[in-house]
Amino acid sequence: MLNAPRELRALAHQTYRIVAVSMLAIACGCSAAESSMDTAELSGASDDTELAADALSGSVSIGSTLVTTADVNFRKGPSTSYGIYRVLPKGTKVQVVASSPQNGFYKVSHQGTTGWLYGNYVQVSSSGGSGAFPAGSALVTTADVNFRTGPSTSYAVIRVLATGTGVTLVSTSPQNGFYNVTHQGTKGWVYGSYIKLGSGSSGGTDSGSVSSSRSAALGRASDGVGFSYWWGHARWRPEGPTSSTKGSCSGSCPSCTHSGSYGADCSGYVGKIWQVGSNNSDITVDNHPYSTVSFDSDTSQWKTISRSSLLAADAFVYNSNGAGHIMLYEKGDGWGSLYAYECKGCSYGCVRNLRTVSSTYHAIRHY
Repeated sequence: MLNAPRELRALAHQTYRIVAVSMLAIACGCSAAESSMDTAELSGASDDTELAADALSGSVSIGSTLVTTADVNFRKGPSTSYGIYRVLPKGTKVQVVASSPQNGFYKVSHQGTTGWLYGNYVQVSSSGGSGAFPAGSALVTTADVNFRTGPSTSYAVIRVLATGTGVTLVSTSPQNGFYNVTHQGTKGWVYGSYIKLGSGSSGGTDSGSVSSSRSAALGRASDGVGFSYWWGHARWRPEGPTSSTKGSCSGSCPSCTHSGSYGADCSGYVGKIWQVGSNNSDITVDNHPYSTVSFDSDTSQWKTISRSSLLAADAFVYNSNGAGHIMLYEKGDGWGSLYAYECKGCSYGCVRNLRTVSSTYHAIRHY
């Protein structure tokens, strides 16, 4: 068993630690068979009682500094079935990038690489400073995640933050595994398993450097997701829809019926997001100055661009023979699959979705 993966030896140690040392010696007789499971294990690694004494368990604050207590595999995933980047010597310091362990493994960063270490071979560093990122640190979401009003799932969802959305840490201490952060000037809580150290956009784009105006536009688009399709109108709430505010649409537009006071159609949605047209800076005020006919032609406020130069918060539009549509580009391949925000139609409402865009459309830019 000495040549078995270090993580497996730790599990065995925890399970059978009440067994006499003589029994452990017998167990080592199967080491030849077990060694084939992980040929990259560092030879001659220690098997001291530190395995139990220094075992790390439970959630750890994002940004905490951990130190390895033995030579340990730095793996590509949270189990011994994943490959090994390298073996980290005893005393190596790493930073936690996700607060909750998986299968006893912790997600950490070492020299710019993110990987996994087994908890039995790391402990919180006693010389690592505060042990967490300071307030004001930039974090980024690793999945689409709920941005809540409080630190548990019983609190209301302010909005859903898309993968890659940047947030700012308010307090280093989590509550129930949730971190207090700000997004577009709003304070809320995000579960620690879905954020990591790094920069992102406030709207979730991966299109490179994003200006503050583009980020703000993506934020307004995100706030509108979930509201109903409302022909010839545009207004929604910054906190997102609720059962009483999202509205509903029935029928076939333009001869459709809308109930409620909030929602938008496709051109009203983009006009409000871009804040183009007079008196269109407040998303809670109903205003609809432009149609797809307007957006289909270049003006002083938007110009046609190549799909190859798309940036977050650009748009796709077409209008032909009385039919048209416009959507806001978020990220992805302009000639293939991409994410877009759009008020898609009466039965769909306003959505963020993955889609393709036909050659009928052309790209336009406001910012």
